[in-house]
Amino acid sequence: MKIVIAPDSFKESLTALQVAQAIEAGIRQACPHAQTVCLPMADGGEGTTQAIVDGTGGELRDATITGALGERRDAVWGWLDDRCAVIEMAQAAGLEHAEATARDVRKASSAGVGELILAALDAGAQRIILGLGGSSTNDGGSGMMVALGARLSDAQGKPLAPGGAALATLAQIDLSGLDARLKQVRIELACDVDNPLCGPSGASSIFGPQKGATPEQVIELDGALQRLADVMADTIGHDHRDTPGAGAAGGLGFAGLTVLNAEFRPGVALVAELTGLARAVSDADLVFTGEGRMDAQTLHGKTPVGVAGIAKGTGVPVIALVGALGENYQATYAAGMTAAFSLVPGPMTLAQACDTAAAQLTARACDVMRLWMAATGRG
Repeated sequence: MKIVIAPDSFKESLTALQVAQAIEAGIRQACPHAQTVCLPMADGGEGTTQAIVDGTGGELRDATITGALGERRDAVWGWLDDRCAVIEMAQAAGLEHAEATARDVRKASSAGVGELILAALDAGAQRIILGLGGSSTNDGGSGMMVALGARLSDAQGKPLAPGGAALATLAQIDLSGLDARLKQVRIELACDVDNPLCGPSGASSIFGPQKGATPEQVIELDGALQRLADVMADTIGHDHRDTPGAGAAGGLGFAGLTVLNAEFRPGVALVAELTGLARAVSDADLVFTGEGRMDAQTLHGKTPVGVAGIAKGTGVPVIALVGALGENYQATYAAGMTAAFSLVPGPMTLAQACDTAAAQLTARACDVMRLWMAATGRG
């Protein structure tokens, strides 16, 4: 029998590959001769680069970049054999790299994203995949633009300070200095949100509070992004503030549309395409997937539902093993999920759950396999 294992990472615990390997160990305990195919997955957020590299045999490369608040630090990006680079917003300017007490969404900059793009261009990339999840910024991608050669200035012609708040004084955008190599590269934005740049459903209102913005700062930042959109529309002759996805990653989606001429792609679908998930599932008997927590939000572009959707057309059952089952997780069943199980065998702290996640994954996978083989007569 053939079993495909296509999970997301368990945040702060296991990479997607480690999750897949733990599940594989449980399968082999129950059925030593099963053919297993491990395909680490992601949805564009934290762990996307690692999952794609692990799933395609690519390599991780290092770069020293400017962090969200101006600090110099190391970041990784991915390189695939077909001259494709994989970059994560979460690596360049993600919440994971800033302690809660040190975050400042008004000043946080996406400059590191631009610096990773430059590293990819220097390596000869012909295609760049940019994952937009997990950002700590709300600067409309202005930091990335500047890193790539654009100039954003105030009414006196002075360059703007980094961060979203400074955009309130924006008077001019000069794109003539953008790196010319950008015109020769295909750029895809791996994204699972469709928010516009501004307004009640925009970057500041919906995602700003998650990054530490107060209600007053949300209003301030939304106004600053409105200013960015106004000046950009005057500069390029097109207004993309209401394009679905423009508000992703603190407005980095807007910069991708206006400056990079990028294409939006659902994150899970893009990773699945690169790893060959549909082909692997087409003749499988069973599929395992998983993530740290499954609830109704999983329906909105998250890995397990993406995997289930691909398997649904072939009639292959899909089992999710997750750290926790939240409210209305059963809604995933209509999207193709066969069943979902929590790993936790009893009361424990979050730290204990993270520390024992691999062992619990192996145990639950073994349990599920024993039941499935008995039910299908393959025991």
